[in-house]
Amino acid sequence: MLNTDSNSKIINVFMYKFWSDFSESKVAVISLLILIAIVLIAIFAPLISPSDPYDLSKVSIMDSRLPPMAKNFAGDIFILGTDGAGRDMLSAIFYGLRVSLGVGVMSAIFALIIGTIFGISAAFFGGKYETFIMRIVDIQLSFPSILMALIILAAFGKGIEKTIIALVLVQWAYYARTARAAALVERSKEYAEAAQCLALGNKKIMFNHILPNCMPSLIVVGTLQTAHAISLEATLSFLGLGLPITEPSLGLLIGNGFQYMHTGDFWISIFPGVALLITIVSINLVGDQLRDMYNPRLKK
Repeated sequence: MLNTDSNSKIINVFMYKFWSDFSESKVAVISLLILIAIVLIAIFAPLISPSDPYDLSKVSIMDSRLPPMAKNFAGDIFILGTDGAGRDMLSAIFYGLRVSLGVGVMSAIFALIIGTIFGISAAFFGGKYETFIMRIVDIQLSFPSILMALIILAAFGKGIEKTIIALVLVQWAYYARTARAAALVERSKEYAEAAQCLALGNKKIMFNHILPNCMPSLIVVGTLQTAHAISLEATLSFLGLGLPITEPSLGLLIGNGFQYMHTGDFWISIFPGVALLITIVSINLVGDQLRDMYNPRLKK
């Protein structure tokens, strides 16, 4: 019971300290609130959307390209207008946020796991294994991310699973480099040397002792790379190599509306673009504040 109370107090103190440091930036707090609202919209999109934009029984081609605040023959109001297929843009953006965030977060999680395992193990074992892993990381990071993702998807085709795999293969190297750098620092500290003297297993030392102390750096990189993954997915879908048309994302919505820009139907691309911009900027601003908090050299 005492141990539980002690852990609870430690967590409360940590959360208070974290929020105290994080709230020093009003921009970061506002960005976090916006990001929370975006996540809630994405989670509850089927419940709060005016309609299901991909239910063919509820979509009429007669409502194609209606401007914002226009009404159809049934008297329904489309706040952000409709696209070329007659789908409600507001509902499409809500569903697009769900897919874009899902792909970005899932790819970031898998890339974090893979990159962390290789990075920490490289720092811990060293030698030829470290050299081999880091040369692969260096070679991969020398190529543009979008180029590698394009090649992978061109070879394997469209689909959510294939897009996530492509983003994981593109991003794991960032986490590996960060994890290795943090693990090299932690490995030379007294607690790691004491764990080795106690003959604890390598796996336990790496993941029970070294990894928790590397997490602040990995969380910062993970936040920024999540925004990068969302922008990469949007770019790939815009180019027609990401998600199929049956799995809407913000990038796909922007691409679908791009062909109507010259006719003056700007809302079909502009509104999804604004939603994508707000999402990426919010994540980046939160990540910037986390970076400032966990890097003493950046503290103002």
